[in-house]
Amino acid sequence: MAQSNKKNDATQFNQTSPDSESSSTRGSQRSLSNEDASRRKFLQRAVGGAVAGLATTAGMGLVGPSSALAQSTLTPEMALKELLEGNRRFVAGRLTSFEQDLAILRHHTSEKQQPFAALLACADSRVPVELIFDQSIGHIFVTRNAGNITTSEIIASLEYGAVVLGTKIILVMGHGSCGAVDAAIQGKEVPGQISALYPHIQPAVDLAGPDIEATVKANAKIQAALLRKASTAISVLVKEKKLLVLAAFYNISSGVVSLLERPGADDSN
Repeated sequence: MAQSNKKNDATQFNQTSPDSESSSTRGSQRSLSNEDASRRKFLQRAVGGAVAGLATTAGMGLVGPSSALAQSTLTPEMALKELLEGNRRFVAGRLTSFEQDLAILRHHTSEKQQPFAALLACADSRVPVELIFDQSIGHIFVTRNAGNITTSEIIASLEYGAVVLGTKIILVMGHGSCGAVDAAIQGKEVPGQISALYPHIQPAVDLAGPDIEATVKANAKIQAALLRKASTAISVLVKEKKLLVLAAFYNISSGVVSLLERPGADDSN
């Protein structure tokens, strides 16, 4: 019995002691075998993960609206839901867009794009549109200028997004502490052509000034309504229920995007 215990103790020592393994042929063989097994497991996990990632990303266009790439299956309401769910993930700090393989996304979008949503946002550096909605390459068609104002160039760009690329929703999004709106409220003397923004924002100032947040929200609604009216191409899609055009507000402190209009509000404009 004592001899058996000694034998077991020696076996355990040989399995765990580096000195014993280096001095024993059997221990060396066991160590190499374990290393080989570890390498095989690592390669299996790596290859399996890569294949799974490829399969997941390749199937994104076929799965459903959560992929935001299955544009043809999305209704305008589903596109709005995808944006708002992405914003909730952003606010909660649970982003998923970075999990997608950017190299694969670049490959899929190198020849064409099929964004499911379009944004007219302010040029403010604190408004990173793709991050706010937790979307990756090829998902959102973004137009930006100071004060998120509707100009002929913006209209042309968003028409391209809606008519040619097939976006299902256009959000006109103002944001807190907007410098362009604040400058328009105060009528500041500014260098260059910055004051050219003021006439576009003045209707909101007349309606809601001097409260900056109220003016920002009024401006977003005015610009969204103008976009619906000024573009015959967009207004037709809205009337046919193929496109939503809504105003929204981004709180730069909380990260929350809130709608300023309910879906269907664009029917009356």
